[in-house]
Amino acid sequence: MSRKVNGYDVGALLYCPANAHSGIVDALKNERYPRPFSLAFCLEDTVREDAVEAAEQELYRTLERIDAARKEREFYLPLIFIRIRSPRQLRRLASAFYGFSEILTGFILPKFFVENCGEYIKTVQDVRADTGSDYYYMPIFESASMIDLCRRYSDLAQVKERLEEISDQILNIRVGGNDLSHAFGLRRHVNNTIYELRPVADLLTDIVTTFAGRYVVSGPVWEYYAGSGWESGLQKEIEMDLLCGFIGKTVIHPNQIPVVNECLKVSPADYQDACRILNWDSASPRLVLSSAESTRMNEYNTHFHWADRIIQLARVYGIKAEPA
Repeated sequence: MSRKVNGYDVGALLYCPANAHSGIVDALKNERYPRPFSLAFCLEDTVREDAVEAAEQELYRTLERIDAARKEREFYLPLIFIRIRSPRQLRRLASAFYGFSEILTGFILPKFFVENCGEYIKTVQDVRADTGSDYYYMPIFESASMIDLCRRYSDLAQVKERLEEISDQILNIRVGGNDLSHAFGLRRHVNNTIYELRPVADLLTDIVTTFAGRYVVSGPVWEYYAGSGWESGLQKEIEMDLLCGFIGKTVIHPNQIPVVNECLKVSPADYQDACRILNWDSASPRLVLSSAESTRMNEYNTHFHWADRIIQLARVYGIKAEPA
């Protein structure tokens, strides 16, 4: 992957089973999906175990077609990831698919937690040493073993420390909202956000608290894409995502992409204040000023990180239009 990216660039990550959606190459070539977005080919939960080998072969052919198409003419190419099943599969596919390294951004590591992070990290290090690749990786925190309160904090801290060994290759931290909900037998309705499922919300809060100071942490999937209220429900949950420290969203249908992108745009007032904060006059004796609209306080020492986040979002997703 030759493009330099960061965690903000992932945004709306569209999931696609690796052995389905045969028309995805044509959809990419003809730019049928709203943009920006990223694309994940899944070899894990969406593929039966006895169909994995065939799915790998089909994915190889899909990447081959995408690679050939982009050599014929320019079109919008999303960041592309493969969600694998295990460290062993990662080692094999990272090598087998290395010929597509110009279009393949990296790999998604499912059920990532203390019990397997060591093996995953060793595999990532071996892949870099063996291939010289600059793949990016996105661990997903969705393991039911996180539920144990007696160990959760120490286990999260241990995983964070281990990730430092490959931190330059960690593009994004992801969370498995549906997997964690499943562990409690819970499921949100279209008019609920995941933050109303308090056992799950507590887990998500602990993940953000542990990792958001170091990495971009993406929000959980919204499983509604049609019917009454799906769009307003998604908007409501993304608003809560942003308030709670999550940036971006896993999506399962192209019509969710523009909703995510619009929600990730920043307000003109936030953008103006972020610019003022990041361009603070270093010679000024004052570290606090009124906002551009004179409605709130801007303080350099307490709003610097917020301002950086706003500028990153504006860079990728833009600024909301002023009301007419």
